Amino acid sequence: KKSEQELKDEEMELFTKYYMEWKGGKKSDNTSYANIPRFYYRLPAEDEVLLQKLREESRAVFLQRKSRELLDNEELQNLWFLLDKHQTSPMIGEEAMINYENFLKVGEKAGSKCKQFFTAKIFAKLLHNDPYGRISIMQFFNYVMRKG
Repeated sequence: KKSEQELKDEEMELFTKYYMEWKGGKKSDNTSYANIPRFYYRLPAEDEVLLQKLREESRAVFLQRKSRELLDNEELQNLWFLLDKHQTSPMIGEEAMINYENFLKVGEKAGSKCKQFFTAKIFAKLLHNDPYGRISIMQFFNYVMRKG
């Protein structure tokens, strides 16, 4: 069994080796691992107070940032109002539709939080066999509600 000092020395040696490889020092023989992103980081142990605090703080900052990106009730109502105002006739039954040109106009007026939803990719994703090349306002609004 190794003593605590031997374990720390071994850990420092491994750290130095991997750090030098990462910084561009001597390269490892096997380069296939260089293309695989790291996706698992172990959780900090109970005695690693600083790492636990760092994890808690970074999680809180992440959640705050995501929360700020969400549309609040007023912004959703404004988006619905703009979509309804810019609908393109004719309606299909009860369903209001919007063409790409008006879709982009709404995107400009809707505000910065909504900008991410007004892309050609999203419009194309929601486009379904409409002879006039339009999407359903209700489908788009539901998409925003789910994703935002």
